[in-house]
Amino acid sequence: MNWADASAGWSWNPVTDLRQIWAFAFMVNAFRAGTVVAVLAAVMGWFMVLRRQSFAGHTLAVVSFPGAACATLLGIGAGFGYFAFCVGGALVIAAIPRAGPGGSGQESALTGTVQAFLLACGFLFVALYKGFLGGVNSLLFGSFLGITTVQVTVLTIVAALALGVLAVVGRPLLFASVDEDVATGRGVPVRALSVVFLVLLGTATAEASQITGTLLVFALLVMPAAAAQQLTARPAASLALSVLIAVAVTWSGLIAAYYSPYPIGFYVTTFAFAVYVLSRAARTLSTAVGGHRTAGAGAVA
Repeated sequence: MNWADASAGWSWNPVTDLRQIWAFAFMVNAFRAGTVVAVLAAVMGWFMVLRRQSFAGHTLAVVSFPGAACATLLGIGAGFGYFAFCVGGALVIAAIPRAGPGGSGQESALTGTVQAFLLACGFLFVALYKGFLGGVNSLLFGSFLGITTVQVTVLTIVAALALGVLAVVGRPLLFASVDEDVATGRGVPVRALSVVFLVLLGTATAEASQITGTLLVFALLVMPAAAAQQLTARPAASLALSVLIAVAVTWSGLIAAYYSPYPIGFYVTTFAFAVYVLSRAARTLSTAVGGHRTAGAGAVA
């Protein structure tokens, strides 16, 4: 759809525009799938940012590309490739313990190695595919076209299972994320929790990649969570705000992509980045005002 058609179709009335968009079954499925993916990515991303494992999340996002390319080469559904490679990559990264001397550095080195190797494998799979692989742009940058009701159901079931597991381990995982040494001393199974979380993160990445694309899924994982943690330090409020931001930018991206010829991943990333910049600016302004008031009160005293 070109800009002229988009301008003609856009009424500037959100209710009217949503009714127009939801008149198409594929857009209804896109909004359903996008909402499920946004909620899961926001929750997992919040813990990812808190645990300082953004590099691992970025690697798992990249790994989803060779997974989808390999599945296409083998003639099976791309979704199988997404989940197989992302969860497998998470297990490889989890092989290096984060605790202990040099643990964080070893994890980063292994993560970078896995990312480089599997990204090269992805381009090899694309080169080996003899047919017309017109979906490479969709794999990389996302697409809301062609999402079926069956796919929405599968995404919902997987997200519910992942969130259910996270609800069970959430409290000790939060403790281990905030202070790993103290959690270890208290008998919390830090190592097992780290493995479980990386597997859940791989699952969330595989889900989100099917909507935003492999190169831009990282934006949905990290930006809403990072913005929320800039605005409030309270865990419950920050987590809820992260989900709200993720759903808002996903819906905004879907609407913008519907009225333009550009991929949804671009809009989701742009809107999420704008929210993060605004939240960062608000945090900086609040800190500056608070410091000025403290200095003024000290001078008066």
